[in-house]
Amino acid sequence: MTANTALKTAENARDALTLDHIREAAARIEGAVVKTPMMHSQTLSSITGAEIWLKFENLQFTAAYKERGALNALLQLTEEQRQRGVIAASAGNHSQGLSYHGTRLGVPVTIVMPRTTPTVKVMQTEQVGGNVVLEGETYDDAYAHARKLEGERNLTFVHPFDDPRVAAGQGTVGLEMLEEHPELDCLVVPIGGGGLISGMATVAKTLQPEIEVIGVQAALFPSMYAKVKGLDMACGGDTLAEGIAVKAPGEFTSQIIAELVDDIELVEEPMLEKAVSLLLQIEKTVVEGAGAAGLAAVLQNPERFKGKTIGLVLCGGNIDTRLLANVLLRDLARQGRLARLRITLQDRPGALFKVMREFDAHHINIIEIYHQRIFTTLPAKGLVTDIECEARDREQLEALVNALRAKGYSVELAELN
Repeated sequence: MTANTALKTAENARDALTLDHIREAAARIEGAVVKTPMMHSQTLSSITGAEIWLKFENLQFTAAYKERGALNALLQLTEEQRQRGVIAASAGNHSQGLSYHGTRLGVPVTIVMPRTTPTVKVMQTEQVGGNVVLEGETYDDAYAHARKLEGERNLTFVHPFDDPRVAAGQGTVGLEMLEEHPELDCLVVPIGGGGLISGMATVAKTLQPEIEVIGVQAALFPSMYAKVKGLDMACGGDTLAEGIAVKAPGEFTSQIIAELVDDIELVEEPMLEKAVSLLLQIEKTVVEGAGAAGLAAVLQNPERFKGKTIGLVLCGGNIDTRLLANVLLRDLARQGRLARLRITLQDRPGALFKVMREFDAHHINIIEIYHQRIFTTLPAKGLVTDIECEARDREQLEALVNALRAKGYSVELAELN
């Protein structure tokens, strides 16, 4: 049965996705996916003023919850469909989850990705058995080509989110959370296309109708937010949460969300970066931007969530290591622990040495020094020195800047948004 058939045979989206469907999915996939741990974070609870429980879906084999829905869909294929194989369009976690479990079950998997997909994602998908086809410049191009190949090769298309079978698999995350900790009174869940929150909200509102379910989207990609609220909002930009950067949310999932989800929060990029950094520093766990979106929403709106017992899903951990390094360093800069000072000096012997003595007096470590004599608007005997440095905290850094200015130096501090 295809996803469209399932919807047509149901009176509405709620009939196609019920608690029973999710319990059946849990029984199907048991033992083939990780029943990930759920742990209380004492430090994050102290920071946010809420009781924070974390579901570590980044510990799945492919480092994302997407395995659950992909496997549930694969296990419901007919023998003929298994023999012919499946196809999907994805440049993210769905491609790896479908490829891994398809290969494990002996089902050929074709994944269509845009040509612009980073090589590391192509390699990761191929390493777990997927046959990658690169087509088009955008996801929409890849999706159109996948649908074309579906017909030409008589394959079964497995949608990353707009499919009741996939959403039922994703809903097993919520089932595990509430079975283990029924005292939760709020779930904060990332939204891309809506598969995860559709499944989790179905579980939560059936088992505990009074529980609050809050969705989270990156402010640059408010697609489901706009759809549910009937707004016309632009989607686009370089978001850290590329896993939920979806321009066209699901039709099926949007029906579920409109009925069951209490509200959707939009989070800004600096808060996503802060959440990724905090999870690594405090919980010693690596998450991608989408995986940190729930925590970002709580950090951004502390008064809304204060005093609640909150379940957060760390839905994925597939983040490029270089990008992760940038996020961590930018967070240190926002805290005032890393800084770049631009200081105007006179080009004469001992000028730089005198500045260095101030850094030494304030116990601030110098990382890099950049001199600029030529490309500057200063007089010929003037120079600009950029100094990257490391401080204990913002107060220590501010004391140095004030001391330099008191001695007559012009000091500019590079700021992050």
